[in-house]
Amino acid sequence: MKDEYDRSGLIALIKSEFKLDWQGIHGANHWARVLHHGKHIGQIRKADLLVVELFGFLHDSCRFNDGRDPQHGERAAEFAHGIHGDFYQLNPKQLDALCYAMKHHSGGEVSNNKTIQTCWDADRLDLGRVGIVPSPQYLSQEANIFIDLAYDWSTQAPRRSVKA
Repeated sequence: MKDEYDRSGLIALIKSEFKLDWQGIHGANHWARVLHHGKHIGQIRKADLLVVELFGFLHDSCRFNDGRDPQHGERAAEFAHGIHGDFYQLNPKQLDALCYAMKHHSGGEVSNNKTIQTCWDADRLDLGRVGIVPSPQYLSQEANIFIDLAYDWSTQAPRRSVKA
């Protein structure tokens, strides 16, 4: 599996196009927690970790606001499809899984596909940042064990670096 890609180039592109507060509820801190959760659950579930990682960076990258934005997943999938080959190279099955996971990550679905469900688990485990305790019925068994820990982490204020 080739999991090397231009991570810094991808993040720079996302940051330059991002319409919301980079430190806001759908910004970089959220993505970092989603990435963390996704990697841990993905290892347990033997999911495609490259798809899970790309989902972490891309799933909320095309939001227009922090409230109701029902098309943001569709826009993120189109964005991911459009930059495919520039920053990362996926096989067709991986690209389909990534785009499906992004299109449907806000809909409350569950999936039998271990990679897609891992993406959704990772995002849902960070619902504490908006005052919602993740519901076990929307998570895989492997993700359920992390609900309390993830909720505590997502409700903590982000650490700010102190300049001397």
